[in-house]
Amino acid sequence: MIRVCLVEDQTIVRQGLRSLLGLNSDVSVVAEAADGEEAVDVIEREKPDVVLLDLRMPRLDGLGVLRRLRERGTSRPTLILTTFDDDAMLFEAVRAGAKGWLLKDVSLERLTAAIRTVAAGGTCIEPVITERIMRALERSNVAFESAELPEALTDREKTILRLLAGGYSNAEIAQLLAISEGTVKNHISSVLSKLGVRDRTRAVLKAIDHGFI
Repeated sequence: MIRVCLVEDQTIVRQGLRSLLGLNSDVSVVAEAADGEEAVDVIEREKPDVVLLDLRMPRLDGLGVLRRLRERGTSRPTLILTTFDDDAMLFEAVRAGAKGWLLKDVSLERLTAAIRTVAAGGTCIEPVITERIMRALERSNVAFESAELPEALTDREKTILRLLAGGYSNAEIAQLLAISEGTVKNHISSVLSKLGVRDRTRAVLKAIDHGFI
């Protein structure tokens, strides 16, 4: 059972998400929070498998929640729930540790698939939002914590990066490419090393920035 915490200040949205997720036998909403301060307390107490986090909330916004949890060493795998006006905040949320993002009008099937992916250690990246984040990145000129230029990626590594950008898990990538999951992990480790980043989400963003995908 995947234990989920909902963090959303709009009661009707939060209740709707709870009802929809309740239709899945492998997902359980174990906690809710209506603002950022409450979210930090709830997440640290319940230790959910996945957090669905709104960015714009009273008292402490979603970015503040991510940063505070990271400072305390209590971060949990987090999916950002967003609208189309959060470009710069989304980019900062990724830097703060978010594992992906979804539009608030996402389908139930896509939402539950994303939750399962993130719970399994993967990332969930919607291409339509990625494009907007990259524009925000270009405007901000924020540097990644990495070498100035990445090493050359192989064709197979670029293919795996594209699949990571689609939110595919290691197992799904292995099945699609007819290789072992261990080989996928080795390729991803090589990609992270070459790009000079710490996780899959930053790898995808940097790869887009350098024109690899």
